[in-house]
Amino acid sequence: MPLFLVKARGVQIYECRAKKDNPTQFEWVFIAPEADLFDAKGNKIGRHYSGPTWESNDGSLVVGSVRASVPSKDMGAVPWLLLAAKYHEGNGVFSEVTYIQRLETTGGKASAGGCSQTNLGEKLRVPYIAVYYFYVSKR
Repeated sequence: MPLFLVKARGVQIYECRAKKDNPTQFEWVFIAPEADLFDAKGNKIGRHYSGPTWESNDGSLVVGSVRASVPSKDMGAVPWLLLAAKYHEGNGVFSEVTYIQRLETTGGKASAGGCSQTNLGEKLRVPYIAVYYFYVSKR
């Protein structure tokens, strides 16, 4: 059952690393998101960061685990995701969330180029926007 949705605005963080199957080639590897979360009125209600974790200003948080991924309609955007809650903390808006969906993404995808031995270890912060839908089990 849908509980609420939030809009996220922030960055997807990548690091330039050697490819696991070919250490002479390099690629941008996803590290973590870093975004602010806003309600329908535009008020900042929390933040989103590694885990992946969504934390509310009320102190509650939920950590998710990816269950499914589909490409975004926007070629330069991160994929749409379905995540299951695997951990909760605190009593508040995120304390009973069972599933999270990331939809309507814009941006956030690292470009195919620009990662080489010369910038090995460098971080890339790619701006993105998404809508996160939070669901709870039927009550």
